[in-house]
Amino acid sequence: MRWRKSTRRGRTGRSHHSVLVVGLLAFALGCPAADDRTAGNDPQAAPSGGETTTPRPNGTGTRPPGGNAWVIFGADTVVAEIAATADERAQGLMYREDVPDGTGMLFVFQDNASRAFWMANTYVPLDIAYMDPSYRVVDIVPMEPLVTDTYPSSGPAMFALEVRQGWFEEHGIRVGAQPEIVFGIGGPR
Repeated sequence: MRWRKSTRRGRTGRSHHSVLVVGLLAFALGCPAADDRTAGNDPQAAPSGGETTTPRPNGTGTRPPGGNAWVIFGADTVVAEIAATADERAQGLMYREDVPDGTGMLFVFQDNASRAFWMANTYVPLDIAYMDPSYRVVDIVPMEPLVTDTYPSSGPAMFALEVRQGWFEEHGIRVGAQPEIVFGIGGPR
């Protein structure tokens, strides 16, 4: 899946302030508050050996590895690769033969704006959930393989989660759902 910049209104340049804000956000997401780290009270802190584990059903456990995130919708978790740079977003899930159940890609943007994706060189049917800055799902759109028309969001989004087509419906996830997102050590790249 390849992200295509929407032709709708929006800024076309990158300001140094945007880059700084994204860097600070990435750092903040990767660092728990000091009081959470004391006396082993952070249930998502990485183990001392640097290993990672899969999330437990009750939401406790270590963080996912860097470059990944857990997108947790109640009892259902998507283990997502993070696409935070322009190159990663452009590549997306292109050229993949399969997107296993419970996996996907989380696209992270610098701002909250209208988004549009296309399926050039993407062989697997996907669903995309556009999310606002608070992770609330604002739109879920099914996308067909190899289609070069865009699939726009119905409103501004700062995040987009792609999964195998039908996954959201099978798990009862609808517009308005608000997952918890646990970024890997270091947050989005």
